[in-house]
Amino acid sequence: MDRPHAHTPNDKGKWHYLHRHLKDVAGKACEAADKFGASSIAYFLGLVHDLGKVNPRFQSYLDACAKGRRHAKVPHAIGAAVLLYVWIFKAQNDREGWKELSLPILGHHAGLPDCGDAGSKLDQFQHENADLLNRMNAALKTLKLSSPSFALPARDLIRDPTRRELFIRMLFSALVDADYLDTERHFDPEQAELRGKGPSLETLWNRLEAEQNKITNASTLVNRIRNEVYENCLNASAGKPGLYRLTVPTGGGKTRSGLAFALKHALANEGFKGVIVAIPYTSIIDQTVQVYRNILGDDAVLEHHSALEITDDEEDDRDELLLRRKLATENWDARLIVTTTVQLFESLFSNRPSKVRKLHRLARAVIILDEVQTLPIGLLRPTLDALRVLATPVEQGGYGSTIVLCTATQPAYEDSRWLEGLRGMPITEIVPQYPEHFAKLKRVKYIRCRNPLSWEVLAAKVARLPQALVILNTRRDALALIAAMGDTSDVYHLSTLLCAAHRKNILDEVKGRLNPDNPQPVRLISTQVVEAGVDFDFPVVFRAIGPLDRLIQAGGRCNRENRLRRGIVVIFDPEEGKAPGGPYKAGLEKARLLLRENSAQRLHDPDLCRVYFKELFDAFREKGLDNKDIQSYREVLDYPEVAGRYRLIDKDTVPVVVRYGDGLARLAAWEATPGYKTWSGLQPYVVNLYEHEVREKYDWLDLRTKKVYAWVGSYDEKVGIMDGYNDPADLIVDR
Repeated sequence: MDRPHAHTPNDKGKWHYLHRHLKDVAGKACEAADKFGASSIAYFLGLVHDLGKVNPRFQSYLDACAKGRRHAKVPHAIGAAVLLYVWIFKAQNDREGWKELSLPILGHHAGLPDCGDAGSKLDQFQHENADLLNRMNAALKTLKLSSPSFALPARDLIRDPTRRELFIRMLFSALVDADYLDTERHFDPEQAELRGKGPSLETLWNRLEAEQNKITNASTLVNRIRNEVYENCLNASAGKPGLYRLTVPTGGGKTRSGLAFALKHALANEGFKGVIVAIPYTSIIDQTVQVYRNILGDDAVLEHHSALEITDDEEDDRDELLLRRKLATENWDARLIVTTTVQLFESLFSNRPSKVRKLHRLARAVIILDEVQTLPIGLLRPTLDALRVLATPVEQGGYGSTIVLCTATQPAYEDSRWLEGLRGMPITEIVPQYPEHFAKLKRVKYIRCRNPLSWEVLAAKVARLPQALVILNTRRDALALIAAMGDTSDVYHLSTLLCAAHRKNILDEVKGRLNPDNPQPVRLISTQVVEAGVDFDFPVVFRAIGPLDRLIQAGGRCNRENRLRRGIVVIFDPEEGKAPGGPYKAGLEKARLLLRENSAQRLHDPDLCRVYFKELFDAFREKGLDNKDIQSYREVLDYPEVAGRYRLIDKDTVPVVVRYGDGLARLAAWEATPGYKTWSGLQPYVVNLYEHEVREKYDWLDLRTKKVYAWVGSYDEKVGIMDGYNDPADLIVDR
């Protein structure tokens, strides 16, 4: 037959020949999988993944597409999958054990399938398409390709079903990323050349070191502790890959110090290519990204979360830096990535090619899990199991990564009898003297109110103070307190039903009023969005009773810079209102019990957190720590079911552009010129609503395009979208 094609001609009229595509994909997949010791397997997956295209019907389909004629699609992936399946069976006589290696090929367009269903489809195709299989075998000789002679992974990997599940997913990642990249190079070589152009790890480290030398200042207790933490991070960075714990009191400088550890550790360990920082809330990503960019430069940080994803293929924006960022988000081809825990973990358990293609970047990488205590309780068993394998050395069947568990309120993951994921694995304390730091940085006095407070009584207490922060469990409670305080100009509100641009302006104004050189009255009524990563420094904080880690995090917004002898944190029970249910409620009740048995001042003791989390995890037991039974579906390689069940956000939300600032003008600009620049410019003016809320309030919504709405109802300068919406942050599973 004539030389078969892989793709239609590009804009220069050149066909993409199949033999060249197969060899180039094989090379790229081999390079991606080499980080986790599977280069030879990935190479042969790449060599055969599109062999089904030798089918004359598929070649006719490509010819019709090239001539602009309509033609029914012709499946090609299953033929190549069957070919590999047959090879493995003949070579290894292991029909049941490793037919799974065909799954990445079978799903490289549609997504990883359920292995149980796939097996029967492979068998049926083999029996019904003998002629095509013979043609593919003949093509191997014509294309000068040979059948694979690779060694399958060790038997202990085969016996560990969830490790095998992740291994197949990682091979899938290497294959689909290689396929996408080579296809892009055919159709858009100029765009392909823009990939991987960012600064190196060494350059990033040099920039950080230069900036650190400018600011080192040990004149205050807080700064002395920050410097100690930084030095500890530098010292620990020489260690081997594995599990690390970075325990730092709130305000102790963990953002900068953690970055220093990660960059220097990546440089110290051969084969490490990047650093990934995962943050639980989009509300604090902007702050972290800005800190990093101030230190390292605008070209240094790839920011990737749902608000910056775009599905449009159009791209008229040729700004090179913006386009490079867009391309890098597709496969995390960058040295420093800041993302959300939602993006990281839902990708890690996804079956979709577009989500999974970046996963091979997790091998031999430093992964910082900031505010790690926020990992949903109901997903802990599958989550920790995956982290265990990522942090296992490559020669032992893992991925040789370094995982950093980073927070002021460390959960006792390895202490619970029901969480086997990290049990028995060595965890290195980056700052071994952290108890001393907590003891020295007792910047607040905790006061536990004996009697519940009504909104009116609480409002009166807050009104008597020139500066105070109140953190409540729900948005409804926050609105009730604002109503009780009346229409006062120095009362501010924060929740996720204000758009990000609005929240940023409020944050800036509140911080300006807290400036010690020119203090002004300010009372901030907030939901939980301020508790992690927002650098407020109030003299007094009121916190509604909640989970223990939330109470401690609230204390981190009080007397942060140690300018007062003691700040005051008041923990109270609201007389009215209702706390979120599920694990949040369980954590609240566990905290209430511990505070009844212990002085509130024990909140300064990091060991109390370990006690709290151990008792909380033990209360949920095995089923509660995997409440969607994900591990069972992982064991049988049911990838679609795993992806559907592993959701940190329990319900889908819909983007709604609000009438704040020039939000509607930016929406019009995006509609007129769809592209990464206009889409990312629109995001600060978006509020995400539940789908059921969209249905209920459809009269106040204007559907524009691609399920993007404009809000035409009331948008209040103080509280944002009105009419009593719940806080989308409450959608976090098991929080």
